[in-house]
Amino acid sequence: MGSSFGKIFKISTFGESHGPAIGVNIEGLPAGVQIDLEHIQLELSRRRPGQSRITTQRKEADEVEILSGVFEGVSTGTPVAMVIRNKDQKSKDYTHISHKFRPSHADFTFQGKYGVRDYRGGGRSSARETAARVAAGAVAKQFIAQAFGGHFYAYVSQVGSLKLGKDYLDLDLDQIDDHVVRCPDPEMADKMFRLIDQVRKNKDTIGGIITGVIKNIPVGLGEPVFDKLHATLGKAMLSINAVKGFEYGSGFEGIKMTGSKHNDTFYKKGDRVRTRTNKSGGIQGGISNGEDIYFNVAFKPVATIMQDQESVDKEGNNTKISGKGRHDPCVVPRAVPIVEAMSALVIADFYLISRTNKLNH
Repeated sequence: MGSSFGKIFKISTFGESHGPAIGVNIEGLPAGVQIDLEHIQLELSRRRPGQSRITTQRKEADEVEILSGVFEGVSTGTPVAMVIRNKDQKSKDYTHISHKFRPSHADFTFQGKYGVRDYRGGGRSSARETAARVAAGAVAKQFIAQAFGGHFYAYVSQVGSLKLGKDYLDLDLDQIDDHVVRCPDPEMADKMFRLIDQVRKNKDTIGGIITGVIKNIPVGLGEPVFDKLHATLGKAMLSINAVKGFEYGSGFEGIKMTGSKHNDTFYKKGDRVRTRTNKSGGIQGGISNGEDIYFNVAFKPVATIMQDQESVDKEGNNTKISGKGRHDPCVVPRAVPIVEAMSALVIADFYLISRTNKLNH
């Protein structure tokens, strides 16, 4: 099973939704990095369930314990192991699917691949696993901030047909967490909240888009040809539960332009080379060019709905199934810190790799 990500800054996650705990092991973090446990906990609190009535009501404090790799608040250069205990499992909510497959879930494919599955909340396929990524991403953010001052932002830019018609440059990204929907435009955030809440009342779910922005990234991150920066970012985002699409820079809109309109021309500003536009999304030839990196991540509607649906059981018999338990009507508000975390993990890894690219730095 693919439970590891990264080459030098490498994480391996473990645990299931309704097991005793989930956790992560980080390899490759250099010694001497100041580690703030409160910052890690804050990031986990942004992802945790039970934040409002438009999120799952599972009550998990998601308190993280650092087991190794940090001494007196500083990384030691050895593996950093962290664990998050599961406290509010309600496995009985899933007994009705022990022999049935939920539509658009991993139930059928896990059974076909492994011949056995943990049906309690989806086991290893549950989004519960992403808490471990957020913890690791919080460490990566601290490392990057101390190494070169990089910053990571993500926000909800669309829910269903409600689309925020503003570029990230026209938004105050410090307002992202001012609303439970995590859209930095107060008026649109209220509209999104009402839509999600109505969908919840209708016992249904809805999808959306998260926009990611990475600032203050040095030139030279990314490893052509197969490990281009945008390719690895795409892999990172597509590994997140419920993600159905990824685009960066001008994305699919770029096909409507001619080359003369799409090209990002260069100019010299002080001692730095800049581009006048940024349709490349901060990446050219698979390598960061020093401009802001920005991208969109599309999330499908949550697969579990509180309505009867057609399905089959393990014997292949037709049956009906209905969702039970506690589930998000829209995943995007809680997925914002996950997108930030995966971005940080990618950049941390490529930064360390870049230190091996040439003799003198």
